[in-house]
Amino acid sequence: MSTFVWIVVPYACLAVFVLGHVWRWRHDQFGWTTHTSQLLESRILRWGSPLFHLGAFGVIAGHAMGLLVPASLTHELGVPEGLYHATAVWGGTLTGVVLVVGLVLLIARRFVKGRVRRATTRMDKVLYAALAVMVVLGMTATVGTNLLGEGYDYRETIAVWFRSVFWFSPRSHLMAEAPLVYQLHAIGGFLFLALWPFTRLVHVWSAPLAYLWRPYVVYRARRGAPATPRPAPAAVRDRPAPERQSLG
Repeated sequence: MSTFVWIVVPYACLAVFVLGHVWRWRHDQFGWTTHTSQLLESRILRWGSPLFHLGAFGVIAGHAMGLLVPASLTHELGVPEGLYHATAVWGGTLTGVVLVVGLVLLIARRFVKGRVRRATTRMDKVLYAALAVMVVLGMTATVGTNLLGEGYDYRETIAVWFRSVFWFSPRSHLMAEAPLVYQLHAIGGFLFLALWPFTRLVHVWSAPLAYLWRPYVVYRARRGAPATPRPAPAAVRDRPAPERQSLG
């Protein structure tokens, strides 16, 4: 069971993540959009979307720092373990709270506003449910275990296992020693990657980077331009002038 959960499932999810994007691009390019509903409701979206994206960027950056940066590297750079732990916990808590507020607003908007609710697809509901589960597990691990609890050094177990998966030498025994909430969060993260290609999240790979180097579009105003007389139609131009009648 340990081999299946911590070796087979991660590689299967990564394969679905890659092949799913290829399939989606080849068969559903017209659906490769955000499916925005801003025209249906913008008041809640004006707050929920920025908070959600800001929190998501912070959470992703925190996960990248915690999972991809080895503890030996921070030690060599002279970063005290206490400072790293405090930064990770408080930074994760702050960005997590921002993410939770944004996600709650977006979910409430989907169900409270009738026009947005009718435009919500079944896959949107699955996506929001998966996001909610991932956020709850992540906040439980960050706040419940590390901030309010005794703490857990995931850099010596989960982070090492995570990197070993991508080095094609998975060390599944390390995950057997992790707390249950971390196990659920880790396997939920890979399942979320498998769901990714079939949701609106594919739009993150279509960032409009071309706007950075494309030439400017120049718009010229017609106001103030000299009026150019329009030529008279040929039928009017060739018509003979009327003869003048004398009054004598």
